[in-house]
Amino acid sequence: MQIYLPIAEVSVNAFLLLGLGGIVGILSGMFGVGGGFLMTPLLFFIGIPPAVAVATEANQIVASSFSGVLAHFKRRTVDLKMGVVLLIGGLTGAAIGVQVFTILREMGQVDLLVKLCYVVFLGIIGGLMFFESLRAIRRSKSPTSVPVRKKHGFVHALPFKVKFRTSGLYISVIPPLVVGLFVGILAAIMGVGGGFIMVPAMIYILGMPTKVVIGTSLFQIIFVTAFTTLLHATTNYTVDMALAVLLLVGGVVGAQIGTRIGVKLKAEQLRILLSLMVIGVCAKLALDLLIEPSELFSLGAGGH
Repeated sequence: MQIYLPIAEVSVNAFLLLGLGGIVGILSGMFGVGGGFLMTPLLFFIGIPPAVAVATEANQIVASSFSGVLAHFKRRTVDLKMGVVLLIGGLTGAAIGVQVFTILREMGQVDLLVKLCYVVFLGIIGGLMFFESLRAIRRSKSPTSVPVRKKHGFVHALPFKVKFRTSGLYISVIPPLVVGLFVGILAAIMGVGGGFIMVPAMIYILGMPTKVVIGTSLFQIIFVTAFTTLLHATTNYTVDMALAVLLLVGGVVGAQIGTRIGVKLKAEQLRILLSLMVIGVCAKLALDLLIEPSELFSLGAGGH
C-alpha cells in the first residue's frame, strides 16, 4: 500500500515502513540503543531526504525506547540518578545540535554533514566495540582468566563525586555530563538516540555494569530525542507525521520482542552483534558517497 509523505515529498510502501520500524524496535530492546543509527540511513536508502529522515526518526526512537525502558524498569536495571545526570548534558547538547543543523541546512550542506557524520562515528565506534568484544569473549572462554573491571582512571580523579548506588559507582558527575552533551549534539544532527556511543561510553569510560547500562541508556534517550523532535518541528519544519506514526507503531511492538531476546544473550554477544551492525551500516554509507560522487556536488545548490 503506497502512501504519500507530504514533508518528504515521496511515496513509500506503508508495510515497508512498519517493517523497518519493527526491526529497529527489536534492536532497541536488545542493545539499549534508540535504533536511529540504523533507521536513519535506511530511510536515506528508500528515498527519504536526509533532513526529513533525521528530524522524523527521533519520534520513532522515543516510542521504541519508551517501550523498551518499561521492561527494564520491571527488572530494576535502570540507574535513574545516572540517567538524570546524562539527561542534563543531553538536553544541552541537543539544543546546540539543532542550531548547528539549522545553520547548515540554510547553507545547503546538511545532507553531506549527516552522511559524513555517520561514516566517521559509526566506523570508529563499530571498530572499537568489535575488537573489545572479541577480547571479552576470549577472556570469558579462558579458564584461568578472571574478568577485571577498571578500578581507577582519570574518571575517579575528577572532583564533584556522587554515589550512584544502582550502578555501584562513586565518580565525578563531569564525565556523564560530557557524554550526555556529546550524545545530545549527535542526536540533533544525525537523527539518532546516541545509544551506539552512549552504551560503550557508559561501560568503558564510566565503568557501569552492563546489566544497568541498557535500561539507563534508553531512559536518557527518551527525553533527549523527544526534545530534539520538538526543536526540529518548531525550527526546521522537517518532521513528517505520517512517516513518524508508521515507524512508531512498528517500533513499539519490536522493542518488546527485542527486550525478551536480549535477556537470553550474554553481554559480550550483544556487544559484538551491535558492533557488526554498526560497521555494516557505515560501509554502506561510505560506498554510497564514493560510488555516487554527483551527490556531493548537488548538495550545495539547494538550501532547502
